[in-house]
Amino acid sequence: MQSQNRPVVMPNPSDPKLTAKVGGLDHTGVRVDISVPVERTLTLYLNAQEIVTMMTIGDYPEYLALGYLFNQNMLHDDDRVTAIDYDEDLEVVVVRTERGTDYEAKLKRRTLTSGCAQGTAFGDLLESMEGVSLPAAELRTSWLYRLTRSVNTTPSLYLEAGSIHGCVLCREGEPICYMEDVGRHNAVDKISGWLYQNDVPTADKIMYTTGRLTSEMVIKTVRMGIPILVSRSGFTSWGVDLARKAGLTLVGRARGKRFIVASGEERIVFDEDPVGIADEPTRDKGRIGVRAATGANGHD
Repeated sequence: MQSQNRPVVMPNPSDPKLTAKVGGLDHTGVRVDISVPVERTLTLYLNAQEIVTMMTIGDYPEYLALGYLFNQNMLHDDDRVTAIDYDEDLEVVVVRTERGTDYEAKLKRRTLTSGCAQGTAFGDLLESMEGVSLPAAELRTSWLYRLTRSVNTTPSLYLEAGSIHGCVLCREGEPICYMEDVGRHNAVDKISGWLYQNDVPTADKIMYTTGRLTSEMVIKTVRMGIPILVSRSGFTSWGVDLARKAGLTLVGRARGKRFIVASGEERIVFDEDPVGIADEPTRDKGRIGVRAATGANGHD
């Protein structure tokens, strides 16, 4: 773990390629310049087959490619990746494996997900959850409060420019890997790719996201073998149903001292009195309040 409890991998808000200045008028009619995230395309190939073209901010393309393929069940635990070739000019990333692959039939079964920056799920993604057994784990409320404070104060593109989602891999109350993108599905895929490439165990990990707890987020978290998923946002009914079937602990609306556990409540350990935790007095106070204090701009 790095000093000051910073994640091992995290966003680089100072990277000029990730944000751009946009001019406009504010509510008083004064012309202003604001920072906004940059969107660019990334076309993913698995060996010789084109899989998908994604909209992304463009950082960590190798992790995004690996994580996307793994979460789509196109890359397996025992696959040997022989090369990952990224061409920034062509906006193409090619993942090469020792195993021959042909997903023509799978690619015909496409589902547009509920994520912003419209994600895509292919083929037997739901079937990949069948028979999954998530590891025993616990979520102490002291860890939950600590990790939300850490996420809120970590340097990020959200604080710099807004209009972006973040996903954070945590152990106990400490962030380990922090990824951001225009869609939460991309952010979680980057974390998945980092886990895959570095062979990081997931049984003791917690996934935190700024976005809604949808079916897609549940499926990808379960696919990675992570037993706990937390968000400051809310749930969808299908997300809750899938979490309960998979035995995933699902914690939403985690703001200040408050949270709701919709699935897997047996993992929660109430070891800190919420009376001593500061609440968020107004809606969306958390990171937006931090943004305002630091002079950041932009809105989700």
